Amino acid sequence: MKSAVETLNPTRVRLTVEVPFEELKPSLDAAYKKINQQVTVKGFRQGKIPARVIDQRFGRGAVLEEAVNDALPKFYTEAVNEGELNVLGQPDVDITELKDGELLAFTAEVDIRPALEIPDYSGIEVEVDAVEVSDEDVTKSVEQLRERFATTSPVERAAQDGDVLTLNLEAKVDGEVLEDGVAEGVTYTVGSGELLDGIDEAVTGVEAGGSTTFTSELKGGSAEGKEAEVKVEVTEVKSRELPELDDDFAQLASEFDTFEDLQADSRKRLEQMKKYDQATQAQEKVLDELLKLVEVPMPEKLLADEIETRKHNLVNHQLGQMGLDLAKYLEIQGKSEEEFDAETKEQAEKGIKTQFILDELVNKEKLNVSQEELTEHLMRRAQSSGMSPDQFAQAVVEGGQVPMLVGEVARGKALAVVVEAATVKDSNGEVIELDDEDETAETVDATEATEAEAEGAEEKPEA
Repeated sequence: MKSAVETLNPTRVRLTVEVPFEELKPSLDAAYKKINQQVTVKGFRQGKIPARVIDQRFGRGAVLEEAVNDALPKFYTEAVNEGELNVLGQPDVDITELKDGELLAFTAEVDIRPALEIPDYSGIEVEVDAVEVSDEDVTKSVEQLRERFATTSPVERAAQDGDVLTLNLEAKVDGEVLEDGVAEGVTYTVGSGELLDGIDEAVTGVEAGGSTTFTSELKGGSAEGKEAEVKVEVTEVKSRELPELDDDFAQLASEFDTFEDLQADSRKRLEQMKKYDQATQAQEKVLDELLKLVEVPMPEKLLADEIETRKHNLVNHQLGQMGLDLAKYLEIQGKSEEEFDAETKEQAEKGIKTQFILDELVNKEKLNVSQEELTEHLMRRAQSSGMSPDQFAQAVVEGGQVPMLVGEVARGKALAVVVEAATVKDSNGEVIELDDEDETAETVDATEATEAEAEGAEEKPEA
């Protein structure tokens, strides 16, 4: 077999391959055997039909087509390896010559990873928010905890702000009760702003056993967006009581004996959260600066496929689960279809560039992924997916996704190297030293948020 590589542009090549006919013999034998098992010819046992009879009855062309389809992937892969190409996605194959007994020739155009030059990135400097926890932040955190331990008790008075009510609802449009417009036993907190516009004003002042009617625009269901007359019956009124902020509350809501210790712990937790946010912010900003430094030619077909994949996942998975279509989503977001397409393209480009650059850094820095690092990453991914580690690991292995996970960890380590070399200052001008213990885990998370699934698979080309 002979092959040659023609560079069409920095991200696409054309392979020209010539195969002497004798190298097709294994595939020709396999083709005759396959056809033998599929057809019957009077006078011959199945599987024992001579090749000349198959040629006469079914045509030599059918045999050649079967043989070529079987052989193409092997010869294509050999040509890719011979040319030391890092291919992306499916090739476009064209058989240019097929002479029975003499020659098979074909071309294959395919996207490749572009060659990248990674410049010195040690000069990158970014600014992040300072870690500052105010007394107000601590108070808000403690209040949120206090809300979780609120108690309710029935009261014989009119509903007021903050009360928890049990309601029966009935919505009419044009005088007709909607099939999906009736709900009973709905729990609602007055002043929460949930359910329907106008409901807070309607139920305030109503006692248990009372009812009222108000008009509101429906937010969902069969008559979404229409004005409805809503009848609401209040079947129970409960007042909410918050616990006193004292040592008893600390013992009830935490492992601490004093309220002072609970406050100190809240401050510590808030500081840790802000440090994590600061580290994530640093990594995202360093990544943005790194992307500016490297010129990345963009494979057009890969980009088009990535844009289509992102749209498909949004429409068929995320929006589908919420009962929305793309038009409604864009309306809610206040975006035009053109703006959405532009944003999707920008995100896809950033994802592909991120993966290309970080993969190049993995090679340049000779970064390896240990079994321990892979296991830790798998545990995090399992937790975020809602699966047990064993279930997630089994799904990864069965789906052939282990190389993908290894790549995620390796790219996280590559970004960590760049972050370590960069200068990170907070808004107060102080140089920040990120915690090495969690840095790799955080950078993996940061890169996952922007990466595209741009790993091309060498799949079987069709003749």
